[in-house]
Amino acid sequence: MTFLEEPKGYEKTILSDLQGAWTILRKLVADNAGFAGWERMLPHIDEAMSWESVRNLPHMRNTLLIIRNLGLQNKIPEEIMQEIEDITEILEEAILDSNKCL
Repeated sequence: MTFLEEPKGYEKTILSDLQGAWTILRKLVADNAGFAGWERMLPHIDEAMSWESVRNLPHMRNTLLIIRNLGLQNKIPEEIMQEIEDITEILEEAILDSNKCL
């Protein structure tokens, strides 16, 4: 009987970049709680970070659009808006990469 060994290293992928960016956004929103609409953004961020969204990047894109619109309507802090833009860039690259695999 053979035993699987724990991998010694992991290849960094665009999805790990995307996960990191979402984590930063969630922390920024939570740390800056108090601006209008912050409590509405968190559930959408959690949804975008869910396994279902990672498996369906167009769904993640739609959720990101909702988050961006909430931000624009509520004049969120600039650093949060910048992180949303960073996520947009990474997500578009991830979608392009996933389309190349089809």
